[in-house]
Amino acid sequence: MIAAVTYDNGNVFQHFGKTQQFKLYEIRNSQVLSTRIFNTDGIGHEALAGLLAGQGVDLVICGGLGDGAQNALNAAGIMVVSGAQGNADEAVQAWLRGELASTGVNCDHHEHEEAHACGGDCGSGCGGCCGGPEVIMQGKNAGKTVRVHYKGTFNDGTQFDSSYDRGQPLEFICGTGMMIPGFDKAVLEMEPGEEVDVHLMPEDAYGMPDERYIIRAKIAELPGSESLSVGDRVYMVAGNGQQIPVTVKEKTDTDIVLDANHEMAGKELNFHIELVSVE
Repeated sequence: MIAAVTYDNGNVFQHFGKTQQFKLYEIRNSQVLSTRIFNTDGIGHEALAGLLAGQGVDLVICGGLGDGAQNALNAAGIMVVSGAQGNADEAVQAWLRGELASTGVNCDHHEHEEAHACGGDCGSGCGGCCGGPEVIMQGKNAGKTVRVHYKGTFNDGTQFDSSYDRGQPLEFICGTGMMIPGFDKAVLEMEPGEEVDVHLMPEDAYGMPDERYIIRAKIAELPGSESLSVGDRVYMVAGNGQQIPVTVKEKTDTDIVLDANHEMAGKELNFHIELVSVE
């Protein structure tokens, strides 16, 4: 598949309709095989859907998105994840890990030429529109863009993730819920250069498994499910185009059970966190 991210100087550009570039990612088996920069040549808003379809794009990751653009992308068969922030490469990796949720249509007023509410373009980092995250925690780093290195392990010492291995810090806006609660809280009062180790119970990580996220269906009603096996990790597409990762829990000749809970729901997690910078 090919994913396209609204792109500006390494980061997710915050106004889909006015982006001058997309970064395209060729993805196979949940791994990025190659990337390239694609210029829009002045094309904007709904017309971008046709441009992206011509590049074989299957998924768009962006910041602010209007209703017209959402509908045009859906009509072109392109999935959309809006509300993304920070480093473009990290946004793609977060989506691949099933950690990037779409905020849907979040910027209707940009689909016409009214003045921007904060007096500038969405790329100016105003943070107050186009799906800009609300600060929901208190602390000296709350609402600030932070960059951290981290290593995550289970209680038996098995590593499940590491920014050190990728060679690039994770960037996010602290205190806005972009990260799991315990991780966010740990960074709120840190100083640049400081390192901490935290142990998170499920309630401060990915929560406990929820029966409401268990999907039971007939195989005949889910095209493609006939080829799945128990344990497979696949994606379902919601009505708004958002991809939802699910795990095949059970399967018979006629029925299938899918689990849409996060794959680490119910698990205790450990993180070593190093605060690299605060902006």
